[in-house]
Amino acid sequence: MNAELLWTIALLLAAVVLFASGKVRMEAVALGAIIAFVLSGTLTPAEAFSGFSDPNVILIAALFVIGDGLVRTGVATRLGAWLVRAAGSSETRMLILLMLTVACLGAFMSSTGVVAIFIPVVLSVSSRMKIPPSKLMMPLSFAGLISGMMTLVATPPNLVINSELLREGLPGFHFFSVTPLGLVVLAAGIGYMLLARLAFAGPETDSGKEGWRRSSFRDLIKTYHLTGRARRLAVRVGSPLIGQRLDDVKLRTRYGANVIGIERWRHFRRVIMNVSGDTQLLARDVLLIDMSASEVDLREFCHEQQLEPHILRGEYFSEHALDVGMAEVMLVPESALAGMSVRDAAFRQRFGLNVIGLKRAGLVLEGGLLDEILQPGDILLIAATWKVIQLLGNRSRDFVVLGLPAEERDASPAHSQAPHAIFCLALMVALMLTDEIPNPIAAMIACLLMGKFRCIDAASAWKAIHWPGIIVIVGMMPFALALQKTGGIALIVQGLMAIGGGGGPYLMLICLFALSAIIGLFISNTATAVLMAPVALAAARSMDVSPYPFAMMVAMAASAAFMTPVSSPVNMLVLGPGGYRFGDFVKLGVPFTLLVMLICVLLIPLLFPF
Repeated sequence: MNAELLWTIALLLAAVVLFASGKVRMEAVALGAIIAFVLSGTLTPAEAFSGFSDPNVILIAALFVIGDGLVRTGVATRLGAWLVRAAGSSETRMLILLMLTVACLGAFMSSTGVVAIFIPVVLSVSSRMKIPPSKLMMPLSFAGLISGMMTLVATPPNLVINSELLREGLPGFHFFSVTPLGLVVLAAGIGYMLLARLAFAGPETDSGKEGWRRSSFRDLIKTYHLTGRARRLAVRVGSPLIGQRLDDVKLRTRYGANVIGIERWRHFRRVIMNVSGDTQLLARDVLLIDMSASEVDLREFCHEQQLEPHILRGEYFSEHALDVGMAEVMLVPESALAGMSVRDAAFRQRFGLNVIGLKRAGLVLEGGLLDEILQPGDILLIAATWKVIQLLGNRSRDFVVLGLPAEERDASPAHSQAPHAIFCLALMVALMLTDEIPNPIAAMIACLLMGKFRCIDAASAWKAIHWPGIIVIVGMMPFALALQKTGGIALIVQGLMAIGGGGGPYLMLICLFALSAIIGLFISNTATAVLMAPVALAAARSMDVSPYPFAMMVAMAASAAFMTPVSSPVNMLVLGPGGYRFGDFVKLGVPFTLLVMLICVLLIPLLFPF
C-alpha cells in the first residue's frame, strides 16, 4: 500500500466522518476534497475538476428543473387529488394507490420532491380516514426510494453507474433497463407494507400523538398554547410608530410583540394586510399582535407607543381566520435555515411570515423563540395571510408546508400550462427511448420547452436545481479516479475476491450489495454509487464475467436506503409527520433491504446474464 493510496483512504474516511457528523455542509466537504487532491499532487486539476464536465451532471440538473415544472403546473398536486378520490374510505386501497402513484411519479422527478408533495396529502387522508399517519408515511418513504429503481433517470446513482459504463467504452443501460427490477421490488414493497402496517396499529404508537392529523385552527391554538396571546391595538394619532418601518421599531425585540397583520382602511373598507420589514405604519392602523402577557406589561407598552386596545373576539384572531392564516412547516434535512436562530433566519423579511410556535420531537417549546437554534425536522407554526402561505411551497427549498387547506393546496402558479408540462415530459422520455439523442440533450430540450410554454420561469428553474447535491456528486467523482490511480480499487476488489470470489458471481453480487448498503449508511446514495461503480466493473473483469449484472446490483443497492432515517433525505422528511423513532426504520428497513437483495440476486442474472 503506497503513500498516495494511504492519503486517498484517509481523505475518504475524513469525508465520510464529516458527512455523517453533519457539522460541515456536504458540498463544502466535497469541494475541500477536490482542493486536497490537487494540492497533494494525487490528481491533476483537470482530473480533479472532471466532474464538472460530466454530461450526467447536466442531466441531473435538468431533471430537477423538469420536476419543478410538474409541481408549478399542478400536475403532481392533481395526482394527489385523484389519489384521495380513488381511494375512498379504504385504507388498503389508499396504501396501494399511494405507493403506485409516488413510485411512478418519482420515476421522472426527484423522489425527495415527490415525497414532500405527498406529505400534506397523506396528512389530509389520515385525518379524513381517522387513521394515524404512521400507517402511510413509511409506505410513502419506501415508495419514494423504490421510484429510483423504476427508470434510468429516476435517481442520480443510476446515471452515475451508466456514466461509468460509458467511460469504460461499454454500451450503457437503456431508459427502462432497471424497470423490471423496480416493478418487482415495488410489488414486494406494497405487499410488505400491507403486512408491516400492523406494527404501527397498537396504542403505544398512536397514543399521545394528537399532532398526527391535519390540524384545524382550533387544534393549533390548543397545541401551541396560543390562548391569551392575541392583541388588537390601534395606532393613535401622534404615536411615535407613525411613519416608521416595522423593522426599525423592533417591537418584538423590545416588547415581545410580534405583528402578524395590519387592519387598514382601503377603498372605504377595512382590509387585512400582510406585513414585511418594510411595512410603514400609519395612524389608525390596527395591529394584530402575538404577545405573551408575561413578556411585558401591556399597559406600559400601549402607553409608551400610544396604542389603544380594541376588542378581540374568539381565540387568537379566529374572527380574522379568512384573512390571517396559520400553517405548520417542517425544516427539510438540508435546509439552509438549520443552525440559524429564528431571529437570524429573518422569516418575515425572506418569506413574509411570522414564527409563532415551534415543535421539536413532538414537544412544543415554551417561552421566547427568537434565539432558538433551528434544527432539521423542527416543525414551525407560522402566521401570515393565506395568499403568502399558499406561495410558500413555491418560494422556498428550506421546508415543506404541512396541512394546508384543500382549496389553498390546489392552487398552482402555472396550472393552465399543465398539458404543456406533460407534453414536455413525454417528449423527453420518447427522445431518450430512441437512443438517437443523448439523454442530457433530451432533458435540455424538455427544459427549454417548459420555459417556452411558461411552465417555469428562469428564476424558478435556477432555484429548482439542488446545487448542494450537484456539488457533492462533482466532488465525489475524484475519489473514484484517485482510488483507481493509486491502486485502491484493485485492493478493494482483491478483498472482495478473497471473500466472495471462490463462491462464484452470485456470492460476489451479495458482497457488492452488502458493501454498498453499508457505505450508504454513512454517505449519500449518489456518493456510494460513485465509489462502488468502478469496484463493480473491476470485480467483473477479475472474474471474467459481464459487468452489467454487477453494475446493476450497485445501482439497486444505492437506492435501497431503507434502514435508518439518516440514510436518505426521503426518510428524514417523514420522520416527524409520521411520529417515528429511529428504531422504526431499523425494524422495518433491515428486513426489507434483505428482501430487496434477495430479489436482485435472483433476477439480475436472468435480466443481465453473466
